[in-house]
Amino acid sequence: MNPTLRNILISALFMSSGTCLAATDLRQVVDANVKPLMQQQGIAGLSVAVVNKGKVQYFNYGVADKASQQPVTQDTLFEIGSVSKTFTATLGGYAQASGKLKLSDIASEHLSALKGSAFDRISLLQLATYTPGGLPLQFPDAADSAATMLDYFQHWKPAYAPGAQRLYSNPSIGLFGYLSAQSLGQPFNVAMEQTLLPKLDLKSTYLSVPADQANRYAQGYDKDQNPVRVGPGALDSEAYGIKTSPQDLARYVMLNLHPQTLESPLQQAIATTHTGYYRVNGMTQGLGWEYYPYPIKLQALIDGNSTPMAMEPHKAQWLTPAQSQPANVLYNKTGSTRGFGAYVAYVPSKDMGVVILANKNYPNAERVKIAHKILEALGQ
Repeated sequence: MNPTLRNILISALFMSSGTCLAATDLRQVVDANVKPLMQQQGIAGLSVAVVNKGKVQYFNYGVADKASQQPVTQDTLFEIGSVSKTFTATLGGYAQASGKLKLSDIASEHLSALKGSAFDRISLLQLATYTPGGLPLQFPDAADSAATMLDYFQHWKPAYAPGAQRLYSNPSIGLFGYLSAQSLGQPFNVAMEQTLLPKLDLKSTYLSVPADQANRYAQGYDKDQNPVRVGPGALDSEAYGIKTSPQDLARYVMLNLHPQTLESPLQQAIATTHTGYYRVNGMTQGLGWEYYPYPIKLQALIDGNSTPMAMEPHKAQWLTPAQSQPANVLYNKTGSTRGFGAYVAYVPSKDMGVVILANKNYPNAERVKIAHKILEALGQ
């Protein structure tokens, strides 16, 4: 794209006030759903960013830290848990668009330490879509460190044939991210923080929050209201390590809605993450993102983000060929750490989306209900 035209598009898209729905009406919808939820779930602070036709409105509630009483703003940094997987997927898509890998590559081709293991028969795409053969949701405690994870992968034995079953897994997409960064010749944190995030112009998105930004980092709270933040673990950056602000995450949503504002390799990367590879019930698995036909009933969206979808194996019904972004779909991703809960949903055909960030982990169904109400209001 001509650089001047790209700049004009970016300027038009990334204004930050107003939507077609009257601001007071939208405020009423958000307030009516968020305020009772915060009280019911004991959430100290929560932020909602509503994206609609290139503009964003922010609705901030409560405090980022109960001790200091610092209020939540659109600049507060939240842990986003598994929403990080969509960033990892975008990095992998960027590596493919840059000619450094193919999703069809065998995993062990990109790391000699994996040769002679089960990963001689597992593709990068299978890792990225949780279908290598039954890698668990989390690493076993004995393998949950950078020093022990490779030994775990070298000795791991699949329970299913590669590609047969979907079992949602941090080690699976985490290894995909690790290998994607290897193909770019960089450690993952370097590839993310020095290559991808700057190219996306996300200036408040981090794997490690810098000391001079620590005052913006919300304090998370566990189910007993004890202060907690995410700790180190094997492939933590790749699977659940991003910390970001509502403002940056809203920009990220708009880039997914309008990838034409980006340079060509990133346009291709986002197209790769938006591609459907297989179906499980009503959900189609993309790369990081998951999508559904739109409009969608609330219960169908709750079911797609339920505990059984995360904890149980499901037969993967592969699409042949893989399905490019359909005309009317809703993309979404949940994310949780011990002290934070996140949800992102957006509908490209309607040019709208919702970001919900909180400094407490609370049920996915409650996040989905809020987002569904807001999108329903916007779509009227």
